Amino acid sequence: MREYDAAHYDVIVVGAGHAGSEAALAAARMGRETLLLTINLDMVAFMPCNPSLGGPAKGIVVREIDALGGQMGRNIDKTYIQMRMLNTGKGPAVRALRAQADKHAYHRTMKRTIETTEHLTLRQGIAESLIVEDGVCKGIITNTGARYSADSVILTAGTASRGKIIIGELTYSSGPNNSIPSIKLSESLEDNGFVLTRFKTGTPPRVDGTTIDFSKTEEQPGDQEPNHFSFETPDSAYLKDQLSCWMTYTNDTTHQVIRDNLDRAPMFTGVIEGVGPRYCPSIEDKIVRFADKPRHQIFLEPEGRETEEYYVGDFSTSMPEEIQHKMLHSIAGLENAQMMRPGYAIEYDVVEPWQLKPTLETKVVENLYTAGQMNGTSGYEEAAGQGLMAGINAALKQTGRDPFVLDRSEAYIGVLIDDLVTKGTNEPYRLLTSRAEYRLMLRHDNADLRLTEKGHELGLINETRFESYKVKKAAVEAELARLATIRLKPTAEIQAFLAAKGEAPLKDGVLASDFLKRPEVKYADLIQFIPAVEGIDNRVVEQVEIQIKYAGYIDKEKAKIAKLKRMEAKKIPANIDYDAIEGLATEGRQKLQKIQPETLAQASRIGGVNPADIGILSVYIQQGKIAKVKSVG
Repeated sequence: MREYDAAHYDVIVVGAGHAGSEAALAAARMGRETLLLTINLDMVAFMPCNPSLGGPAKGIVVREIDALGGQMGRNIDKTYIQMRMLNTGKGPAVRALRAQADKHAYHRTMKRTIETTEHLTLRQGIAESLIVEDGVCKGIITNTGARYSADSVILTAGTASRGKIIIGELTYSSGPNNSIPSIKLSESLEDNGFVLTRFKTGTPPRVDGTTIDFSKTEEQPGDQEPNHFSFETPDSAYLKDQLSCWMTYTNDTTHQVIRDNLDRAPMFTGVIEGVGPRYCPSIEDKIVRFADKPRHQIFLEPEGRETEEYYVGDFSTSMPEEIQHKMLHSIAGLENAQMMRPGYAIEYDVVEPWQLKPTLETKVVENLYTAGQMNGTSGYEEAAGQGLMAGINAALKQTGRDPFVLDRSEAYIGVLIDDLVTKGTNEPYRLLTSRAEYRLMLRHDNADLRLTEKGHELGLINETRFESYKVKKAAVEAELARLATIRLKPTAEIQAFLAAKGEAPLKDGVLASDFLKRPEVKYADLIQFIPAVEGIDNRVVEQVEIQIKYAGYIDKEKAKIAKLKRMEAKKIPANIDYDAIEGLATEGRQKLQKIQPETLAQASRIGGVNPADIGILSVYIQQGKIAKVKSVG
């Protein structure tokens, strides 16, 4: 095919899923002329799997994206059909917001945002190869022969990368939702020295909502109390006319249908070679792994207001289509359900993430970045967080500014990326609250206080929003200071209140802040006994209450973070020859040579690197011996 020079851009983003959309918007909003190239314009920010955002850890990532100036939170606030706060009976570190999306409205709204963003060009096309000269990425070549040159390229091809769909004995080359797969781009990556692996994910059947007997299911309505993902969205915009989700269960019959047909299940016949997600297994995998469980929850989730399609949540499967019918019809409420689309598994290529720097620029090729599922993650939220960071760093590098890296104490996005580039992953990585050492600091409610100033410095948070943030921050600080000066006396009214709450009586006067620390005392209770601040915002109250009640735990985490910061400050020179450092254990030496950590703290998190290795490495750095170590590369 004859090639031709098409155009030059500062940044080219390949793939317009959730990672690509955020990457392109960030780069363009930072003033870079950006091309967003997608295989299909009708798949921009599409949700080929679950039509929802948020949940534990993931919901916090959406808030972090918003605090940094990304689009995902704003987009879901415009297009959700249900909003729920999860884990409300637990502590603030694990509370999580979840929204059911109108998936078609979500796509249309994000596409419109991209189309109307200055410095951003959206185009349909298939990137087939990278233009690499002397180890530096210079652009891409499309299937039509167009050569687009660029100063940076960000790859976010997702599950389209040599995608293969599997339904029972049927297999065929395809991207998600029967879209065109990206074949030659993977070959180009391999030609340029990248190590790829294969992962697998899946999706459940969709059924016609008019054929569901909802009387046999349990309703899961949305919250009446206003809540949002974006800190910009006012409570007045909260949707009252929400659509319910519904819950039902598998049963012995369902399980027997699956067991009787395991000889046709691609998960167990060897047809599927890619590694699947541990924390989101297929229903057939659940039945085998958890054979003692009599039933499993199934969620019926509407896919939008303009469709009758329902997503059968937690029922991912790659069983043959006729078996899927039998499985569905064995479930209460779905006895007569008409399947509109069968479930399927999809295998795809993944760039081994240890080949990435913390900026998500590749170590193999300069000025080439990757983000999203092709880095080994699962989920729209993880993808979007990576895309935002890749877009930011590509723009920063071009303007000569320092790279932007969030550490593990600053954001779940920092935990996500550090885990990927430091530890790699042998399965689709899912972000969990348990992965964050400082999760009490990384709450959904304080994402703006943690990250808005950083977003403003990057140029992604405008002045109006920044002023609003400063007003909130000042109000929180003022109320904390006020409660630390007001003293309550043991009046009969207060003692009666405490007795009714089952709390010990006051023996003497106490500061209002200490009074609020009592487990059964809420801020709303406290202001019965002290003057209230007129017009105080509910989000300010939330911050004040959490910061006071968890002050002791927060202080302990701050001390741990200070120690982490000291280790992160100990930089390791690039491209050192670990073979020349005496005393390192063999496994530790091999892992250090492979990962090439940037700091002593990152080195300490590499699997196989023991504390003794870190001690030796630290001494070399402190004594300046590292300069004598032979460089490689």
